[in-house]
Amino acid sequence: QVQLVESGGGLVQAGGSLSVSCAASGRALSINVMGWFRRAPGTEREFVAAMRWSGYSTYYGDSMKGRFIISKDNAKNTVYLTMNSLKPEDTAVYYCAAAQGRLWNPNLRRESEYDYWGQGTQVTVSS
Repeated sequence: QVQLVESGGGLVQAGGSLSVSCAASGRALSINVMGWFRRAPGTEREFVAAMRWSGYSTYYGDSMKGRFIISKDNAKNTVYLTMNSLKPEDTAVYYCAAAQGRLWNPNLRRESEYDYWGQGTQVTVSS
């Protein structure tokens, strides 16, 4: 089993920046992809970003490209999401996810590809 714990959410003004992090524990060595998703009220969960755990390949959701950065610290089993130029429409609960045994491919934008999920952290962007 793998446990994921997010932290770092909060309230930020539009145009500002915020970082969230996700620490993995348990059988973290079995992870080969880490991702971030988000869910705004009344919407489905949306892909944000993913990163290959052994390497630096990344995928981003279309509305996040150029504004969000996913990064990692393998020694700490932690993945980060740095969000810049935030907009009110970025307001959502942000979830960390981990996948085991997945090949690096565009399907990693789907939540069904992930095996473990964190509890989520709220990010609110005020206008």
